[in-house]
Amino acid sequence: MDSGGRPTQPRIGLVMTGGGARAAYQVGVLRAISEMLPADSPSPFSIICGTSAGAVNATVLAANAGNFRQGVRLLMTVWKNFHVHHVYRADPAGVLRNSGAWVVALLTGGLGRQTPISLLDNSPLARLIGTRLDFGGIQRSIDSGALDAFSITCSGYTSGQSVTFYQSAPDLEPWQRARRIGILAKIGPEHLLASSALPFIFPPVRINREYFGDGSMRQIAPVSPALHLGAGRLFVIGVGRQLEAQQERVSADTVPSLAQIAGHCLNSIFLDSLEVDLERLQRINRTLSIIPRELLEKNNMPLHQADFRVLSPSVSLAEIALDHTHTLPRTIRALLFTLGALKKSGSNLVSYLLFEKEFCRALIKLGYDDTMQRRDDLMRFLGFEACWL
Repeated sequence: MDSGGRPTQPRIGLVMTGGGARAAYQVGVLRAISEMLPADSPSPFSIICGTSAGAVNATVLAANAGNFRQGVRLLMTVWKNFHVHHVYRADPAGVLRNSGAWVVALLTGGLGRQTPISLLDNSPLARLIGTRLDFGGIQRSIDSGALDAFSITCSGYTSGQSVTFYQSAPDLEPWQRARRIGILAKIGPEHLLASSALPFIFPPVRINREYFGDGSMRQIAPVSPALHLGAGRLFVIGVGRQLEAQQERVSADTVPSLAQIAGHCLNSIFLDSLEVDLERLQRINRTLSIIPRELLEKNNMPLHQADFRVLSPSVSLAEIALDHTHTLPRTIRALLFTLGALKKSGSNLVSYLLFEKEFCRALIKLGYDDTMQRRDDLMRFLGFEACWL
């Protein structure tokens, strides 16, 4: 065992991507993992990286890294009882004010506005994050040895960079690559709000000198932060079906609705880059497997294969969302109806905004079941196989 109580293995980085309400699936996966491990185990992930809604889940785990099951229980308490009004205003006044201002800004080019605009008002989420999350626990986890590093990724609207804010021991060096950068910081509520600010839907957040939005935008290498922070292996939880068979191209009879276009854009932001990055990692692993280690060392190339596991939904979350649209508040249903989001073609958009407990519980169950089906392999990957012999 290492100083944090984990089996002595290459450090495992947990990567949790964004996806609004879809992040409930991650909680189901984490619940299954917590039940697989011995009681009161520390987090099996010494490096935790989150983006968008995944950043909120990651923060809870990082603050409770000394007791993994306790962190998961806290997540379950919130996600199993979620309602839309916990995340964004669903009352008529709140919806009309924000959506009205959004339309006016579109018509005037934002002339005269000094405050960020968005389709929805996420001030309830700001209150939830400020009152329910223990940011001081992140540093306590690092100081105790239960956590080596924690990161949240945001997207800078001015610089165009994918910025990863990380909190760790001081010996980890910042990094810079094309269009992405790592910055040492003390993670706070503003980082979570920025990372989860869905484009157009939630307002951008100012951190220091720049406004930031959802971290999945322009995040061309979602698993990169975990590797930069020292992970030797990766455990990735996605919120979209990975490596699906390509759908047959057919003749379209109708013009796509605004909701269908918006859902397509959100899928491109949240799902495509992860799939491409994992495919790239597979190619790198295959290439390194045929290059002798001595040759890499001789040419000063400190590269190594990074084993990984990916958990992603076994069924379409958009299809599940269709069965739960009736649980949305009437005002939100009316707004989404005008966008065409209540039809099957617009269900992707709904799946990102459906913060209602019935939908969240369905996703938690799916994540739990998907993970339990891979129990033996995952236990070996996490290095806890010996605990069950």
